[in-house]
Amino acid sequence: MGIRTDLAVERLELAEKSLPHGAIRSEETIHGIPMVTVQVEDTNAAEVLGKPIGKYLTVECTPFRKTPENFEAEVMAVAEAVSRLLPDGPILVAGLGNESITPDALGPEAVNLMLATRHISPELAASLGIKALRPVSVIAPGVLGQTGMETCEILAALVKETSPAAVIAIDALAAGDPARLGATVQVCNTGISPGSGVANRRKELSEKTLGIPVIAMGVPTVVDFSVEGSEPMMVTPREVDLVIENAAKTVAFALNKALQPELELEEILALIQ
Repeated sequence: MGIRTDLAVERLELAEKSLPHGAIRSEETIHGIPMVTVQVEDTNAAEVLGKPIGKYLTVECTPFRKTPENFEAEVMAVAEAVSRLLPDGPILVAGLGNESITPDALGPEAVNLMLATRHISPELAASLGIKALRPVSVIAPGVLGQTGMETCEILAALVKETSPAAVIAIDALAAGDPARLGATVQVCNTGISPGSGVANRRKELSEKTLGIPVIAMGVPTVVDFSVEGSEPMMVTPREVDLVIENAAKTVAFALNKALQPELELEEILALIQ
């Protein structure tokens, strides 16, 4: 499997002729949107696929370079994927990546659209006519070159201080198939290595390193490309700015909906403006 990809569904496709024991693939349609679930159940499957044991849900969206005709359905499908992995309790959402590099800006752009609620008391919510809100904290921790700190160090400190039930990390990913570039949302419960999508892998964010579950959400924004005799390159779509804008909206609205299921999408929009 020489092709580099962060998508479990592509790893499974590459191994299809010799599907490893302990790997299960299933397909379904949620709100009219296709979703593939890959379950990596044991160390054998994890080693063959190069993905940690856990569950990976992949929602196939309209390419984000286009304005989707079924935005609400895609948001609801991604929200359902998140909900299946989400524990009860407060959540810390981290938008990973470098906002100054467009293909790596998915995380920071998405958290700009997140509804932070940890500071809102039940009494204040009630006075605004809003039902009880799940406590949510939001941060864009930047990258090592900007802060001098590993993302894992920053989030570990925040976890210790705020005691969330889980961290949700949003980051750009790499795809092997250009057809999935900017057209897929992967949600998994195995954590993530920041910067992996742009070939700058840092210390992983996982239950092992943070002490609580880590759910990762990502959209592939680059593919590996090399020509014989040349240095490997990361290639991104010409319309990457539009891809990031639309992908960030889908990811953020889906995550807001999963975290605050009592709110309608119109209410979420009104609250984040």
